Parts: sequence; C-alpha cells; structure tokens
Amino acid sequence: MLPLVLASSSPYRRELLARLRLPFTWSAPAIDESRLPNEDASSLVRRLAEEKARALSDSHPHHLIIGSDQVAVLDQDILGKPHNFARARSQLLAASDRSVTFLTGLALLNSETGQCQVDCIPFTVHFRPLSEEQIGRYLEAEQPYDCAGSFKAEGLGISLFRSTEGSDANSLIGLPLIRLVDMLHEAGIDIP
Repeated sequence: MLPLVLASSSPYRRELLARLRLPFTWSAPAIDESRLPNEDASSLVRRLAEEKARALSDSHPHHLIIGSDQVAVLDQDILGKPHNFARARSQLLAASDRSVTFLTGLALLNSETGQCQVDCIPFTVHFRPLSEEQIGRYLEAEQPYDCAGSFKAEGLGISLFRSTEGSDANSLIGLPLIRLVDMLHEAGIDIP
C-alpha cells in the first residue's frame, strides 16, 4: 500500500481520517485558494481539492494524497469562514429558517502514476428560525470563526439545525469518508 498523506492542516479533517484506522501523515499545501472569474461553487471545491493534492506530489512522490476543500452556499452566494463575531452573526442571521448547502470537494491523487479521482459531495443543513439572542449565545459559547457557515456541527452547532440532508454527514465537517473509502478501494486499499 502506498503511504497516505492528507493535504490539509485542519484538525477536523485529521480526526475524521483517523476513524479509518489507516496510518497517514499530513502537510499543509501552499496554493492560491482564490475563486476564478465565473467559477461556480462546485467547480471551485473540485479544483481546489485537486490542487491541494497536486501541491504535495513533488514532496511525496510515492503516495496517495488526499485533498479536500469546502464551501457553504446560501442562495448561490458562497459563505466563507467568518473570522470574527460580526461576520459569523451576519451569516447565521442570513441562514435563519433557511437552508445552506455545503459542497465538499474531494481528491485522491496517486503521485506515482498521476491518476487523480475527484468528486464534489453536497450536504444540506436546514436551519431553525434563530433569534439574535440565540445566535449571540451560540457564538459566545463556541466561537466557530474558522468554520464556513459559522457553526461546528460536531459541537453545539447541531442545536441550530431543524434537519440535515445528504449521503455523508462527515462531509459537513470537511471530509466525506464514505466517498473517500470508495476512492481508496478503487486505488487498491480495502477498509476494513
């Protein structure tokens, strides 16, 4: 089996990948994550996931490299990481009693052969009606300023949802494990 490397510095993605009980290392890729003119959200995350994986191919020439990228979309608008209370509050107010779709790009690159599998996995969150007070209490409690959409689904953020919809709840956290297992199987790795 070729060694696995995760092209990410995200602790959330590392925790998810560890569930598969495969040895892996990780490294943060240095790429420009800017959106291209007229690029839709699905194309953006697919491109960035592949670019992240390919960015590590020279330093990891005989590896399977996993790249992933995620955006949240509300009414065709891409919601980025808020980075502060004011932007997070604004994002959650906009999402109140509405649905936000998270698109997670996933790439598995065999750096030995250059073969790359790429996909985009959607997951939709239907928010409860949220008051400004609820939003404020949530943001003070969890401070999810490094999370697209301004919440942590693996924590108290679940209290903001009315329901969720999608094939893999892990994709909401940033790494769609069900699809990754399919890709790893195609690359010759059986789990378990």
